[in-house]
Amino acid sequence: MIPALFIAHGAPLLAIEDNDYTQFLNGLGQELPRPKAIVLFSAHWIAGSQKVSEVAEYDTIYDFGGFPDELYQIKYPAKGNQQMAHQISNLFSENGIPFEMDTRRGLDHGAWVVLRLLYPNADIPVIAMSVNPRLSPEQQYKIGQSLVKLRANDVLVIGSGGTVHNLRAVQFLENDLDEWALEFDQWLEKHLKKWDLDALYSYDTLAPNASLAVPPHGNEHFVPLFYAMGAADDVRQATLLHRSYRYGNLSHSVWAFG
Repeated sequence: MIPALFIAHGAPLLAIEDNDYTQFLNGLGQELPRPKAIVLFSAHWIAGSQKVSEVAEYDTIYDFGGFPDELYQIKYPAKGNQQMAHQISNLFSENGIPFEMDTRRGLDHGAWVVLRLLYPNADIPVIAMSVNPRLSPEQQYKIGQSLVKLRANDVLVIGSGGTVHNLRAVQFLENDLDEWALEFDQWLEKHLKKWDLDALYSYDTLAPNASLAVPPHGNEHFVPLFYAMGAADDVRQATLLHRSYRYGNLSHSVWAFG
Protein backbone atom coordinates (compact mmCIF):
# COMPACT_ATOMS: atom_id res chain seq x y z
CA MET A 1 0.00 0.00 0.00
CA ILE A 2 1.29 3.45 -0.89
CA PRO A 3 2.26 5.53 2.20
CA ALA A 4 0.93 8.95 3.08
CA LEU A 5 3.60 11.64 3.06
CA PHE A 6 4.39 14.84 4.89
CA ILE A 7 6.71 16.95 2.75
CA ALA A 8 8.32 20.28 3.60
CA HIS A 9 7.92 22.60 0.62
CA GLY A 10 10.57 25.04 1.87
CA ALA A 11 11.05 28.34 0.08
CA PRO A 12 9.72 28.86 -3.48
CA LEU A 13 13.32 28.90 -4.78
CA LEU A 14 13.33 25.11 -4.46
CA ALA A 15 11.46 25.06 -7.76
CA ILE A 16 14.56 26.26 -9.63
CA GLU A 17 17.34 24.92 -7.41
CA ASP A 18 19.45 21.80 -7.76
CA ASN A 19 20.54 20.63 -4.32
CA ASP A 20 20.45 17.58 -2.07
CA TYR A 21 16.81 18.15 -1.15
CA THR A 22 15.49 18.69 -4.66
CA GLN A 23 17.46 15.66 -5.82
CA PHE A 24 15.95 13.61 -2.99
CA LEU A 25 12.42 14.59 -4.01
CA ASN A 26 13.18 13.83 -7.67
CA GLY A 27 14.32 10.37 -6.64
CA LEU A 28 11.40 9.81 -4.27
CA GLY A 29 8.93 10.34 -7.09
CA GLN A 30 10.68 7.61 -9.06
CA GLU A 31 10.93 5.17 -6.14
CA LEU A 32 7.33 5.33 -4.92
CA PRO A 33 4.69 3.12 -6.51
CA ARG A 34 3.07 5.26 -9.18
CA PRO A 35 -0.16 6.67 -7.70
CA LYS A 36 -3.46 6.73 -9.56
CA ALA A 37 -4.14 10.17 -8.06
CA ILE A 38 -2.72 12.59 -5.49
CA VAL A 39 -4.67 14.24 -2.68
CA LEU A 40 -2.66 17.18 -1.35
CA PHE A 41 -3.30 19.32 1.73
CA SER A 42 -1.36 22.58 1.32
CA ALA A 43 -0.37 24.97 4.10
CA HIS A 44 -1.05 27.79 1.65
CA TRP A 45 -4.74 27.01 1.21
CA ILE A 46 -6.31 28.06 4.49
CA ALA A 47 -10.08 27.87 4.84
CA GLY A 48 -12.56 27.80 7.69
CA SER A 49 -14.33 24.78 6.23
CA GLN A 50 -12.72 21.84 4.46
CA LYS A 51 -12.37 22.55 0.74
CA VAL A 52 -12.18 19.80 -1.87
CA SER A 53 -11.04 20.81 -5.34
CA GLU A 54 -13.18 19.86 -8.30
CA VAL A 55 -11.11 21.64 -10.94
CA ALA A 56 -10.69 20.14 -14.41
CA GLU A 57 -7.22 21.64 -15.01
CA TYR A 58 -5.34 23.81 -12.55
CA ASP A 59 -3.88 27.24 -13.08
CA THR A 60 -0.51 27.86 -11.41
CA ILE A 61 -0.71 30.35 -8.53
CA TYR A 62 2.35 32.50 -7.74
CA ASP A 63 1.54 33.30 -4.13
CA PHE A 64 4.88 34.95 -3.35
CA GLY A 65 6.76 38.09 -4.30
CA GLY A 66 10.29 39.38 -4.86
CA PHE A 67 11.74 36.24 -6.44
CA PRO A 68 13.53 35.77 -9.79
CA ASP A 69 11.41 36.09 -12.93
CA GLU A 70 12.19 32.46 -13.75
CA LEU A 71 9.88 31.33 -10.96
CA TYR A 72 6.92 33.17 -12.42
CA GLN A 73 7.34 31.45 -15.78
CA ILE A 74 6.85 27.96 -14.35
CA LYS A 75 3.62 26.19 -15.19
CA TYR A 76 2.35 23.00 -13.63
CA PRO A 77 -0.80 22.14 -15.61
CA ALA A 78 -2.03 19.26 -13.49
CA LYS A 79 -5.50 17.94 -14.11
CA GLY A 80 -8.12 17.19 -11.51
CA ASN A 81 -10.35 14.16 -11.23
CA GLN A 82 -14.07 14.67 -10.70
CA GLN A 83 -14.69 11.04 -9.79
CA MET A 84 -12.02 11.14 -7.08
CA ALA A 85 -13.34 14.45 -5.76
CA HIS A 86 -16.80 12.92 -5.41
CA GLN A 87 -15.33 9.85 -3.70
CA ILE A 88 -13.65 12.14 -1.17
CA SER A 89 -16.91 14.02 -0.62
CA ASN A 90 -18.68 10.71 0.05
CA LEU A 91 -16.00 9.70 2.57
CA PHE A 92 -16.31 13.04 4.34
CA SER A 93 -20.09 12.69 4.48
CA GLU A 94 -19.81 9.17 5.90
CA ASN A 95 -17.44 10.42 8.60
CA GLY A 96 -19.33 13.59 9.50
CA ILE A 97 -16.71 15.96 8.09
CA PRO A 98 -18.22 19.28 6.89
CA PHE A 99 -16.82 20.27 3.49
CA GLU A 100 -17.35 22.42 0.40
CA MET A 101 -16.42 21.72 -3.21
CA ASP A 102 -14.24 24.28 -5.01
CA THR A 103 -14.32 24.62 -8.80
CA ARG A 104 -12.02 27.62 -9.35
CA ARG A 105 -8.81 27.67 -7.32
CA GLY A 106 -5.47 26.80 -8.90
CA LEU A 107 -2.44 25.18 -7.27
CA ASP A 108 -0.46 27.35 -4.83
CA HIS A 109 3.29 26.97 -4.46
CA GLY A 110 2.86 24.69 -1.45
CA ALA A 111 1.33 22.25 -3.91
CA TRP A 112 3.05 22.76 -7.26
CA VAL A 113 6.63 23.10 -6.01
CA VAL A 114 6.37 19.69 -4.31
CA LEU A 115 4.42 18.05 -7.13
CA ARG A 116 6.77 19.35 -9.82
CA LEU A 117 9.79 17.89 -8.00
CA LEU A 118 8.09 14.53 -7.50
CA TYR A 119 6.26 14.25 -10.82
CA PRO A 120 7.61 16.84 -13.28
CA ASN A 121 5.38 15.73 -16.15
CA ALA A 122 2.18 16.78 -14.35
CA ASP A 123 0.58 13.56 -15.58
CA ILE A 124 -1.08 12.36 -12.35
CA PRO A 125 -4.53 13.72 -11.38
CA VAL A 126 -4.49 15.99 -8.33
CA ILE A 127 -7.18 16.82 -5.79
CA ALA A 128 -6.13 19.95 -3.88
CA MET A 129 -7.31 20.25 -0.27
CA SER A 130 -7.38 23.13 2.20
CA VAL A 131 -6.21 23.12 5.80
CA ASN A 132 -7.71 24.79 8.83
CA PRO A 133 -5.09 25.69 11.47
CA ARG A 134 -7.85 26.70 13.90
CA LEU A 135 -9.03 23.14 14.27
CA SER A 136 -7.55 20.99 17.00
CA PRO A 137 -4.91 18.43 16.00
CA GLU A 138 -7.46 15.73 16.80
CA GLN A 139 -9.90 17.22 14.28
CA GLN A 140 -7.20 17.57 11.64
CA TYR A 141 -6.17 13.94 12.20
CA LYS A 142 -9.80 12.85 11.86
CA ILE A 143 -10.09 14.55 8.47
CA GLY A 144 -7.07 12.64 7.26
CA GLN A 145 -8.33 9.45 8.89
CA SER A 146 -11.50 9.58 6.82
CA LEU A 147 -9.33 9.12 3.71
CA VAL A 148 -7.62 5.88 4.82
CA LYS A 149 -9.50 3.86 2.18
CA LEU A 150 -7.95 5.90 -0.62
CA ARG A 151 -4.46 4.56 0.10
CA ALA A 152 -5.69 1.01 -0.53
CA ASN A 153 -6.61 2.19 -4.03
CA ASP A 154 -3.13 3.56 -4.80
CA VAL A 155 -3.97 7.19 -4.00
CA LEU A 156 -1.09 9.23 -2.57
CA VAL A 157 -2.07 11.56 0.29
CA ILE A 158 0.38 14.41 0.90
CA GLY A 159 0.51 17.05 3.60
CA SER A 160 2.69 19.93 2.39
CA GLY A 161 4.12 22.33 4.96
CA GLY A 162 7.14 22.30 7.28
CA THR A 163 7.91 21.00 10.76
CA VAL A 164 10.03 24.06 11.57
CA HIS A 165 8.77 27.10 9.68
CA ASN A 166 9.23 30.50 11.33
CA LEU A 167 9.88 33.22 8.77
CA ARG A 168 10.71 35.70 11.54
CA ALA A 169 13.59 33.48 12.64
CA VAL A 170 15.10 32.38 9.32
CA GLN A 171 18.56 33.71 8.45
CA PHE A 172 18.83 33.89 4.69
CA LEU A 173 22.57 34.54 4.77
CA GLU A 174 23.33 31.92 7.40
CA ASN A 175 23.39 28.14 7.00
CA ASP A 176 24.67 27.13 10.45
CA LEU A 177 21.93 25.06 12.07
CA ASP A 178 20.13 26.57 15.06
CA GLU A 179 20.09 24.01 17.86
CA TRP A 180 16.55 24.91 18.90
CA ALA A 181 15.23 23.75 15.51
CA LEU A 182 17.01 20.41 15.75
CA GLU A 183 15.81 19.88 19.33
CA PHE A 184 12.20 20.39 18.25
CA ASP A 185 12.54 18.02 15.28
CA GLN A 186 14.21 15.37 17.46
CA TRP A 187 11.33 15.53 19.94
CA LEU A 188 8.91 15.24 17.05
CA GLU A 189 10.79 12.27 15.60
CA LYS A 190 10.66 10.42 18.92
CA HIS A 191 6.90 10.78 19.27
CA LEU A 192 6.05 10.23 15.62
CA LYS A 193 7.91 6.93 15.60
CA LYS A 194 5.95 5.84 18.69
CA TRP A 195 2.72 7.19 17.14
CA ASP A 196 2.23 8.96 20.46
CA LEU A 197 -0.88 10.93 19.59
CA ASP A 198 -1.42 12.24 23.12
CA ALA A 199 1.99 13.93 23.09
CA LEU A 200 1.74 15.05 19.48
CA TYR A 201 -1.66 16.65 20.01
CA SER A 202 -0.06 18.70 22.82
CA TYR A 203 3.15 19.52 20.94
CA ASP A 204 2.66 23.23 21.59
CA THR A 205 3.10 22.76 25.34
CA LEU A 206 5.29 19.62 25.46
CA ALA A 207 7.84 20.00 22.67
CA PRO A 208 11.02 22.01 23.33
CA ASN A 209 11.11 25.32 21.48
CA ALA A 210 7.60 24.79 20.11
CA SER A 211 6.80 28.50 20.09
CA LEU A 212 9.85 29.11 17.88
CA ALA A 213 9.44 26.12 15.60
CA VAL A 214 5.67 26.43 15.22
CA PRO A 215 4.78 30.03 16.06
CA PRO A 216 1.11 30.95 16.51
CA HIS A 217 1.35 33.07 13.34
CA GLY A 218 2.68 30.15 11.33
CA ASN A 219 1.14 26.90 12.57
CA GLU A 220 -0.56 26.37 9.20
CA HIS A 221 2.71 24.87 7.99
CA PHE A 222 2.85 22.32 10.79
CA VAL A 223 -0.74 21.06 10.77
CA PRO A 224 -0.60 19.25 7.38
CA LEU A 225 1.38 16.67 9.38
CA PHE A 226 -1.80 15.61 11.18
CA TYR A 227 -3.82 15.31 7.97
CA ALA A 228 -1.14 13.04 6.50
CA MET A 229 -0.83 10.97 9.70
CA GLY A 230 -4.56 10.46 9.88
CA ALA A 231 -4.59 9.02 6.37
CA ALA A 232 -2.33 6.21 7.68
CA ASP A 233 -4.25 5.47 10.86
CA ASP A 234 -4.74 1.87 9.70
CA VAL A 235 -0.97 1.24 9.70
CA ARG A 236 0.51 3.36 12.45
CA GLN A 237 4.09 3.46 11.28
CA ALA A 238 6.17 6.62 10.78
CA THR A 239 9.46 6.68 8.86
CA LEU A 240 11.74 9.68 8.52
CA LEU A 241 12.86 9.72 4.87
CA HIS A 242 14.85 12.97 4.83
CA ARG A 243 15.79 15.85 7.10
CA SER A 244 17.95 18.84 6.30
CA TYR A 245 17.81 22.58 6.95
CA ARG A 246 18.21 25.87 5.11
CA TYR A 247 18.66 29.43 6.34
CA GLY A 248 19.57 28.40 9.87
CA ASN A 249 16.35 26.64 10.84
CA LEU A 250 13.92 26.12 7.94
CA SER A 251 13.37 22.37 7.96
CA HIS A 252 13.24 20.14 4.91
CA SER A 253 11.66 17.09 6.54
CA VAL A 254 9.92 14.28 4.70
CA TRP A 255 7.92 11.68 6.62
CA ALA A 256 6.24 8.54 5.31
CA PHE A 257 3.22 7.20 7.21
CA GLY A 258 1.85 3.70 6.79
